Amino acid sequence: MMFEQFPPNSRYHGVPTKTLAEAGRSIVYLARRFVPPPEVFSLLREHVVVEGDRLDNLAARYLGDPELFWRVADANNAMRAEALTEEVGRTLRMTHPAGIPAPPAID
Repeated sequence: MMFEQFPPNSRYHGVPTKTLAEAGRSIVYLARRFVPPPEVFSLLREHVVVEGDRLDNLAARYLGDPELFWRVADANNAMRAEALTEEVGRTLRMTHPAGIPAPPAID
């Protein structure tokens, strides 16, 4: 049975742990998390950054949970999440989780 350390809204949910045996002791650590490539994110909508925007507030508005700010960072290929709202006028992609296709368009 696998123990899940991180809640479903964590960027580390589902990331496996590894064990390093060193000097007679075991050190458990989190495996490296790779950010999915941009093409696996399907667009929900775009948001143009305005003065005072914060990524946690945008995640709450568009994704329903402020702790999902990391999903916005992943979808916009950002190494520093806070940099996404530093430039007023920048367009941010709000997306479905990686690998979840967009629903078909209704004509």
